[in-house]
Amino acid sequence: MIPRATACNTAVLPAAQATTPQAVVVAVPGTTARTPTQTTTATEMSPSGSVPGDYPARFRSAPERSRRIARPLRRVARVKTDDEELLHEIGRRLRTRDELGAQLAGAMRIRDRDDPERVTFAQLRQALNHGIGAVDDPPPALARFFAVVDAVPEWVDFDQVERGARIMREMGRSVDDVMLQLALIGGYRFGGPPDLLVATGGLVGATAMRRLGETQKWALSVLEPNGMRRTGAGFVATVHVRVMHALVNHEFETNGRWDVDRWGLPINQTDASATLGLFNSTLLLGIRALGWIVTADQSRAVMHLWKYVGWLMGVDEDWLFDTEQEQNRHNYHLVLVQAEPTSAGPALARALVEGQLTRDRGRLTALRNRYERARLLSMLRYFLGAQGLRDLGLPSAVPWAVPPIVAANLVRSGLLVRAAAGRRYLERASGRFARRNQRAMFGAATPEVGALPS
Repeated sequence: MIPRATACNTAVLPAAQATTPQAVVVAVPGTTARTPTQTTTATEMSPSGSVPGDYPARFRSAPERSRRIARPLRRVARVKTDDEELLHEIGRRLRTRDELGAQLAGAMRIRDRDDPERVTFAQLRQALNHGIGAVDDPPPALARFFAVVDAVPEWVDFDQVERGARIMREMGRSVDDVMLQLALIGGYRFGGPPDLLVATGGLVGATAMRRLGETQKWALSVLEPNGMRRTGAGFVATVHVRVMHALVNHEFETNGRWDVDRWGLPINQTDASATLGLFNSTLLLGIRALGWIVTADQSRAVMHLWKYVGWLMGVDEDWLFDTEQEQNRHNYHLVLVQAEPTSAGPALARALVEGQLTRDRGRLTALRNRYERARLLSMLRYFLGAQGLRDLGLPSAVPWAVPPIVAANLVRSGLLVRAAAGRRYLERASGRFARRNQRAMFGAATPEVGALPS
């Protein structure tokens, strides 16, 4: 029996089976300039000509299935009555975007080299790495963007941010397990974001493991000591990803390849908030399901870290939460509106499962790759259930890998974290795993997060 450290406990999980869909970390150019704000305007017409309240077809298109999958979150979040006003907002924001990012993306896609509004990738890199002051005569869109992201909100407590990152580093490989199995692959059970990933070519075939590695590289940078300070790797990578998302959104809003009336905007505020929910409260639910004891103070620190990350990513501020309870309630309502999976979800899931066989793990690579594939399927069975595996077209498995992980995590989180030496040991072990994992993904190449064009 895992001790009850907070209101959310593994007793209500594998039923951690309710996860929300995710946006993408990909690099595709794109554009039109719009008025920049940190939050999205409420009265904007969508590219399809519809008005707010005219929901995309995906909205609540599979109510019985969604309610079944959301049932565990309903218990965890102690939701007694569905919030119809929140559901309306979720539907509306399927058609709203990160306006500040969209305005910058528009300026970056101006073709006229003499246009004073044009922003180059070189200027963006300079501002990202050295500050807007390092850019000679910065274009207005670039200056406005960095005026927002460089201004730390009053509510940010960097001591809490650092504590949240350290706590996640101590959790080691279990963080990667939850993020890959419960969050990423679990999110492929719903239509929408997976279809965009397939459209960008980002997670199929030979690119599957590289894109996964890029996402993991970004998360590792967020968790570095001082990573979310202005010059930290996590800050730079997070703002970089925000711009890439804005470019992808513009590209697919305007190229005629994306069905806005069916799915909403390619990268919208609803899906962005769902992605954030995977990294905070879904991570905490999943980590408890793997035996890690999380105290209320630790939970608040992890939530605070990702609240700041979400703000930098351009998630609407009223959808940034301080507590698991609030986030889980929000996530529950997000699951209620989801669509059935399309062929994209199973294709992505299979690419990541079979991609385990392509990694270079050094000695005995073939044997270790087969073990890792079997381990992944075993843990997916635990997190997603038999029906979840069927939804994704994955082979059935037995969750044999989970009991030893739970036992080890109980020792780590119940004993080792109580002593400074134990915490240092856990951080070192986590770092070693991360380095091995990145080498298996990238080999001798330097991992990057969606490298900017020259």
